[in-house]
Amino acid sequence: MTRPRIHPLGDTALVCEATPPATLDCQRRIWALAEHGRLMPHVIEVVPGMNNLTIVFDPLSADYESLAAQLESGWDAAEAADMQGAEIEIPVRYGGADGPDLTALAEHTGFSVDEVVKRHTQAEYVVFFLGFQPGFAYLGGLDPALAMPRRAEPRLDVPAGSVGIGGAQTGIYPAASPGGWQLLGRTELKLFDAARNPPTLMQPGDRVRFTALEVRA
Repeated sequence: MTRPRIHPLGDTALVCEATPPATLDCQRRIWALAEHGRLMPHVIEVVPGMNNLTIVFDPLSADYESLAAQLESGWDAAEAADMQGAEIEIPVRYGGADGPDLTALAEHTGFSVDEVVKRHTQAEYVVFFLGFQPGFAYLGGLDPALAMPRRAEPRLDVPAGSVGIGGAQTGIYPAASPGGWQLLGRTELKLFDAARNPPTLMQPGDRVRFTALEVRA
């Protein structure tokens, strides 16, 4: 696998960026490198992302060049971490008011609405990382034929539980917020609950399947 690009992020962090595209094998290597980074001296925080890893360090104690070299050697030595997470089922009501972009996605792909839902529910997804909102899981594994660009004009209020597609990924909005993903449906599951331990329903490495409670055009 090609070596990643490592560069500074201000005076207190560095970023390790893998070569696109994002794949499960690469993401597993990112997870393994994150564990390596947590053991490095003077590291304050380790933040795995999609195809990248950010290391926050103490600039008074750590040396950037030394940390970068340790990350490079860690990448070379790392074996892709096979994180066997939980299996999670997400029940979804597709289409109608819950999925206002389902018909547009069908037109974009050339499939029927039923075929779009079938392909979306047949795939097994893996949580690559959490970001954007607390509990928002970026899922790898979307059927490439369902990829669709984000909306040209984002919505100001996307309801909590909305299931959408943004480019080559699918995901679920844990809380109401503005957003530009194409909305296929909605789930009643609570993805983030501050009183729960852990508060997020999904964790990196978890395997996710969607099931259709109903489909409306």
